[in-house]
Amino acid sequence: MPIRKLCIGFTLILIAVLLALPYLTDRLSSVRIEEEKEPVVRLYVHGTGEIVRLPLEDYVTGVVAAEMPAEFPAEALKAQAVAARTYILKRLKAGGVANSGHPGADVCDDHRHGQAWISPEEMKKRWGTFNYYRYYYKIRQAVDDTRGLVITYEGQLIDPIYHASCGGKGTENAGEVWKVDVPYLQGVPCPYCADPQPVRMAAIPLEQANRALKTNLAVVPVSGGGRKGSPAPAMQVLEYTGAGRPKTVQLGEKTYAATVVRDLLDLRSADFTLKVNGGQVEVTTRGYGHAVGMCQYGAKGFAQHGYDFKQILKHYYTGVEITRLGEK
Repeated sequence: MPIRKLCIGFTLILIAVLLALPYLTDRLSSVRIEEEKEPVVRLYVHGTGEIVRLPLEDYVTGVVAAEMPAEFPAEALKAQAVAARTYILKRLKAGGVANSGHPGADVCDDHRHGQAWISPEEMKKRWGTFNYYRYYYKIRQAVDDTRGLVITYEGQLIDPIYHASCGGKGTENAGEVWKVDVPYLQGVPCPYCADPQPVRMAAIPLEQANRALKTNLAVVPVSGGGRKGSPAPAMQVLEYTGAGRPKTVQLGEKTYAATVVRDLLDLRSADFTLKVNGGQVEVTTRGYGHAVGMCQYGAKGFAQHGYDFKQILKHYYTGVEITRLGEK
């Protein structure tokens, strides 16, 4: 009988501990923030319209989960964590609330405004309950292993620009894409880009493309041409970037920056070709994103070849140092 009562008592204690675990976790997190003076990020969540307050490292965890596939090697995830941490700290230092566009918030969770972010609940939806525990702790480990580390250039936090895939062509100088040259955002080779499908094809209705571009893609550029029976080349490249991507193109009767065409047609990258075939515009793109800064699939490839996160970051960001917060 005493043994039975003991078992019941132990079971009740265990249940009480499990029920109290979320509260204890929150309390420990709050204590940790207070003890370590960890910055708090005020995040505007578009899905709910609410502003949530997150410890810095919890915010970074949500960014890594949103911005990089959890299946990537640990060293690639660590590189992403350091880049994400650097981004938000530079934003906070510059006065996040004043510059976020969302009153009362430092940043939001929309990647078009900076960095994407997802909550643990969203992680469970994306990965499923079983994979959630596996992937969450893998990402959290990458964040914890790099706690406090940031990327600096000449002692200042950098803008750690990154993109999904350069398509194996290498990255671009910032000045080639945004007309503002940045010493640490220089084009570099990307020998291990691990994008499994760098080249993609899609079709856009001709009328829709003409409307977006305010031109007539059926009008072949002067020096254009093509073999009989083949799709007419709707574009002519007038200027290339240092990495060999289109920089300025002629489409029908007009001239555009390739980055503008990418935005107007919502293409995966500015490395594209367009051909008119009947009532369709056949689009071929290589890579995904603006091709400046760290290539995420390149980081994956470097990690698979034995490079650590510091080597990865120093490859993609020219002349930088990986330093700990508070260090000179």
